[in-house]
Amino acid sequence: MKKDMVKPEETVGRILKKLGLTLGIAESCTGGLLCHKITNVSGSSKYFRGGVVAYSNDLKKQILDVPKEILHKFGAVSKETAKVMAQGAKRRLGGDIGIAITGIAGPTGGSKAKPLGTVFIAISGKTTERDQRFLLKGSRQSIKLAASNKALKMLRGFLEQADHVGV
Repeated sequence: MKKDMVKPEETVGRILKKLGLTLGIAESCTGGLLCHKITNVSGSSKYFRGGVVAYSNDLKKQILDVPKEILHKFGAVSKETAKVMAQGAKRRLGGDIGIAITGIAGPTGGSKAKPLGTVFIAISGKTTERDQRFLLKGSRQSIKLAASNKALKMLRGFLEQADHVGV
């Protein structure tokens, strides 16, 4: 297979295997799409611990340990919530790395402060964390797809850096 034909989830899987790291995923607006992409790679059970689709705030609190104060103060779609979701995915699923996605896929639910397409992605490693805000355009399906692709790209960069400096 040509190098440019390699899917991002395959690259992420190769790096996770090389580094001997495992991954836990927490998703909200993508509804399991990132987990789906990761598990489409043969051999992903060697590095993928599992995923949680925590769509409701109740599940974000109960399963991922997002404090109600964070949800109340910043909202479900925030970097603060994404960071705690990533930490919760890592801890609850027993991974070395946790990644989380939360956002507004639409077509309803946007506001001036958080318009349609607002997505927060966070990664929590052993010693390093990263988060980023995106404003994605398009239909609900295209926003979900773009968010899962952004997460894979972010995770790849995180892992490539981890290869040199440790997670």
